[in-house]
Amino acid sequence: MTQTPGTSITELGRALRRREISAAQLAADAVRAVRDRNAALNAFVLVDEAGAAEAARRADQELASGLDRGPLHGIPVAVKDLIDMAGLPTTCGSATSSGAPAARDAAVVTRLRERGAVIVGKTTLHEFAYGATGDRSVHGPARNPRDPGRMSGGSSGGSAVAVAAGMVPLSLGTDTAGSVRVPAALCGTVGFKPAYDAIPSTGVHPLAPSLDHVGLFTGSVGDALLGYQALTDQPVRPLPGDARSITVGWIRAGDIARCDPRIEELTHELVTRAGLACEKVPGFPGWDRADDLFDVFTTLQSREAFEVHQHHLDSDRDRIDAEVFARLDRGRHVSAADYERADAARRELGSLVQELLATHDLLALPTVPFVAPPIGARSVPVDGTELEVRSALLSLTSPWNLTGTPAISVPAGWHDGLPAAVQLVAAPGHEHLLFAAAQAVEAAARDGR
Repeated sequence: MTQTPGTSITELGRALRRREISAAQLAADAVRAVRDRNAALNAFVLVDEAGAAEAARRADQELASGLDRGPLHGIPVAVKDLIDMAGLPTTCGSATSSGAPAARDAAVVTRLRERGAVIVGKTTLHEFAYGATGDRSVHGPARNPRDPGRMSGGSSGGSAVAVAAGMVPLSLGTDTAGSVRVPAALCGTVGFKPAYDAIPSTGVHPLAPSLDHVGLFTGSVGDALLGYQALTDQPVRPLPGDARSITVGWIRAGDIARCDPRIEELTHELVTRAGLACEKVPGFPGWDRADDLFDVFTTLQSREAFEVHQHHLDSDRDRIDAEVFARLDRGRHVSAADYERADAARRELGSLVQELLATHDLLALPTVPFVAPPIGARSVPVDGTELEVRSALLSLTSPWNLTGTPAISVPAGWHDGLPAAVQLVAAPGHEHLLFAAAQAVEAAARDGR
């Protein structure tokens, strides 16, 4: 057996334990896949071939001696180049990086190693993780494997591409506004953002600390569950045997932002076809504020990102992408009063969502309002209106960073020859319902091909 695109972590683990393949072979396959496809897709900024070979050798020795560290033992993975790995540089996609090796592993990297995972390398990201398009990086754009002329999405685009292109079965990203779920949707993978701080962020370079989440990409919902269980201290309760008992509140995308009506129809139909008890929730979020959800989000993110990166703005202007610089600098003009008003709105939204999730097990809506735009595009026509790409891509994902609730993006089929996706949202502690419903949606999408 060799690793091929679409081979699940469970299948690879079974083959490892039956001695049908070795971790060393899996690592070599992954490195070879990166070497073969990275020039065209730019998923990886660094391949740690020697480190991967050593970790794989150790994984094989441990399995042979009877030490089994769990489902990730011997499995090739990748991490976003915002996450520290001891002895390797963390560039954050920016020319401002000194190139100095990190002194220690991020907490999530430590967990990967403790679980026996084999880290192949580090993936491309939008500079400072501050962009949804994935095409502003000192390393160049990560390219969508479904069409290399189109965006991967961001900011964790390289991690999505690495899984979608079959280079590794699991990769890590970060999600501040949708930076896992957006590229997952555009590239056709599963992308999971856990509840806030469910996976530790120590050693992960921040963008907006109150909104940042560590998340993951996989080729299937089952693999996302395995990966999440390996990386969190909060065990997932047993999944229900029948997802048809799960109640879902469908949030009309148009109540939040403009969305291609064909994508909304496709995703809503899929959730219904999956057998979930789905009813529409009118008028989300249902508050009387003048601010819309994205204004609230942008105020919080802008101020926090400015505070994190002010030192770069003061000393590195010529080494930061102009678009990223302008976005960071806008946070300079967010006052303490502006931030407090937005924070109050965030708390209000959290209460409203908590009420909805008291009457519905899950919420559902499209992940993104359109398919992957061409690289470099900054506007896209949707239903007769030109939309600004970045804000539109994040419009349906960023509310769940405000609330800190777990959310998963699941491939929903194809639209105009490119992937579309549906997003499911749960209350913290109800991840078992989220994964069960996501598996039902995944099966319905597979059956409908």
